[in-house]
This record gives sequence, structure tokens and C-alpha cells, in this order.
Amino acid sequence: MSPHPTDGPSVTARTVGRRSFLALATGTVLGLAACSPQVKTTANAEPAEKLPSGAPPPGTELTVAVRQTRLQLEPAGLKKDLPFTVSEWPNLSAGPDIIQGFRARSIDLASNPGIPPIQAKAIGVKTRIVAIQVRPLPIYTFATAPGTAISSVAEFRGKKIGFSQGQAQGVVVLRALKAAGLKNSDVELVALPSTQFLTALQSRQVDVAPLGEPSLTKYLDQYAEDGAAAVKTDVVDLLTVLWAPVEVLDDPAKAAAVRSFIPLWAKGLVWAWENTDEWIDTYYVKDQGVSAADGKRIVASLNKPRFPVSWDKAIAWEQETADLMAEGGFVPEQDVTDLFDRRFEGLAAQSVPAEYRETS
Repeated sequence: MSPHPTDGPSVTARTVGRRSFLALATGTVLGLAACSPQVKTTANAEPAEKLPSGAPPPGTELTVAVRQTRLQLEPAGLKKDLPFTVSEWPNLSAGPDIIQGFRARSIDLASNPGIPPIQAKAIGVKTRIVAIQVRPLPIYTFATAPGTAISSVAEFRGKKIGFSQGQAQGVVVLRALKAAGLKNSDVELVALPSTQFLTALQSRQVDVAPLGEPSLTKYLDQYAEDGAAAVKTDVVDLLTVLWAPVEVLDDPAKAAAVRSFIPLWAKGLVWAWENTDEWIDTYYVKDQGVSAADGKRIVASLNKPRFPVSWDKAIAWEQETADLMAEGGFVPEQDVTDLFDRRFEGLAAQSVPAEYRETS
């Protein structure tokens, strides 16, 4: 989740294009990971053939970077069903940060959109997707800098756009440009992590950047009077995934813990959907700092959680995304099939009522 919009020092923006973007992302992740102790990776390229059954053995621990689940377990009455120890709940969500944590062995399991696993594969970090939620409606809106007269994506031509290659927002930018008939070269893509989009908009270092909720609401509340606006599109970022390093999934105890976590993750999301007042107070008001009224408006705009029984369409979507990234020169061409650990397929869907299952 993006941070609160606050005034701060100007960000260091860098305009890069095509293959240089991959070099920038690779250097950033490798440099960050170098700050942590390095260990030799012995994980195999393929996951173990059989998924462990039963509860994880006593003493099993995972570090889980899934903040919403952490906040949902207690009020949803699910905390008692967690059969392993969560040694830490890192408050990290940006794809590059999660990839860094995977490399440093400081994160075992995380939740992200579909793009970070593609980015991880591009720089040689071996991971697998273990659970999927689909979101058929847009969750990102383009926010404009104060005083910037932009009302449609067609007007992005020649403008500076905040672009985070390794995050969902980056793919939203690419898909929106393509839908509007614009080439990447028709705009100026400014390389920034999504955590710096707000500051870049406030300081007018970029003209446009995609924001999700509740960041969008907080930004517009503060800057709409100065001319900031929202540009909506039909671009969908379809996937939310749980994913983990291959070496975690090759450890039978940790794989069993991951398997046991997936139903709790799915049930937590369903609980939040069915108990909106409590969830708004718990997450949007107390954790994210927005008003209850704004929280209700945000929740009303969200997708009902849905979990696919079959992963075929999700894999096709992920391949389309990888192809779009490769077409732009941001990652090498890749086959995404091996990003999905299909031992876990349908587990999330099986754990929720039928109305939350995606069967088509």
C-alpha cells in the first residue's frame, strides 16, 4: 500500500528507456540484497513433486509480508487456526522490496500483483506463485500533478509519467498507453518506485502517476483544490498472488506452513468483504489514516474477492503481461509457466463459499 501523501524532499527521478530499465531494476535489487548477509542458494529449478499433507511440524516458522491478513486474523476469528509461528510480519508490499527480502532470506511468503514474479525471474530470483485472487475491475487510477490539465490517457503524449517497472503500476501504465494507441516513446517514463509517486506528483516532477486506494483519496483530498485530478481508465490489473522463494517451497515443513496459510488468507479477504464496517475501522481508519466516510467510499469501489478454481486464465494473463514487458524491452522474453506451483492450485478457492470461486 502506498504511503500517506506528505510533503517531503524531492525524489530523485531518472528517465530511462527499454533495456536500460532492466539494468536499473537489476542493479537496484542486487545492490539492496548485498546489504544483507548472502548465502548460497541450493534450491532446485522445479518445485518438489508432492505437497506435504497434514499440519507443519512443531517449531515451523515463516516470515510473512501480508499486512492485510495480519490485520484480519484476529477480528475474523482465524488466528487460532494458524498452525505455525509467524516470526515476523514485515510491513513491506512493493515488489522490489519483496524481491530483496526473498534474496536476503528475510521473507518467506508475500502478497503482490502478478508483475513482481516476472521481474524476479528476469533477474534470476527463483520464486513460485502459490495462490491467486482475481480482480476484474480497475484498482488503479491515474492522478495528475497540481495544475496539470490532463483529462484522458490520449493527453499523456509528451508528458512525464511515474513508472515502476517491477510493480503493478508499471504494467497499468503500459496497458493504458497501448489501449490509447500511444507508444512508450510518445511519453517520458520516469523511473520511480511507487512509494515515491506521491512526492513526485506533489513536486510536479511527474505529470501523471497511477495510484491505488487509499493513497488516491488522500492525495486528492489534499491537492484537488490546486488542480490535481483523477483520470480513470478501464485497465485492469487482474492478479493478486501469494508467492514464495523456491527454496522455501522445497522445504517440506515450510511448504506445509504455506499450504496451511492459504485458506486463512482467502477466508480473511472474504471476512473483510462481509464485515465492511469493522474492516474499514481496522484497516482504513486506524491503519491507513483515512476517514470512515472515505473508507466506505473506497470499499464500495472494490472488487468482490474471487479465487479461481483453475489457474489456466491467470497463467494466460501473466504470459500476456510478460510479453508486454518484453515488447517494451524491460525484461527478456520468458515463459511464465514455471512461475506457478500448481500443487497449490485451487486451494484458496476450495476454502471459501462457492460465491467467491471463479469457475469460468
